[in-house]
Amino acid sequence: MMRTILVAILGILAAAVGWLTFDWYSSQQAGRAFGEPFVLVDQNGGEITEAAFRGAPSAVFFGFTHCPEVCPTTLFELDGWLKQLGDEGKDIKAYFVSIDPERDTPEVVDAYIGNVSDRIVGITGEPERVAAMAKSFGIYSKKVELEGGDYTMDHTASILLLDRAGDFAGTIAYGENPDNAIAKLKRLAAGA
Repeated sequence: MMRTILVAILGILAAAVGWLTFDWYSSQQAGRAFGEPFVLVDQNGGEITEAAFRGAPSAVFFGFTHCPEVCPTTLFELDGWLKQLGDEGKDIKAYFVSIDPERDTPEVVDAYIGNVSDRIVGITGEPERVAAMAKSFGIYSKKVELEGGDYTMDHTASILLLDRAGDFAGTIAYGENPDNAIAKLKRLAAGA
């Protein structure tokens, strides 16, 4: 009984966080196109711009390859959800944008993504350009120094959903109920 109550409370909290994130992003982007123009590189070293987020619905996650848990878990789940959607989600493009371009070269991102998915496209680039792009998309990221000269990255852990025009269409919060995540991706694919 106590476990059921706890699961229900966690579900309500996840839904509330998702809604608050959606509401915040919506208020930040009201009346203007989402994000600013950018020029970065994909995991193969080719140029990629904001045009990649136009013409098809997109799921965009900002993370880094040295992330111990959140990033690999999110990419693995996103790949699984897209596979589960099958033909219904075939038009959704998925992207992983590194917020740690100092370490995440195209080759590193390619190897990282290749271990998880053949559908997700990795994006990196010059640190100042990546930082500007992430900021324009409302993504928080900060380098956190660790002992021994190493560092980690603190960052927004939600997947951004963009419609066919590249406009903000919602988020999938880290740890969100998989059924909710799939329902959001279905709505994104349908253009609703």
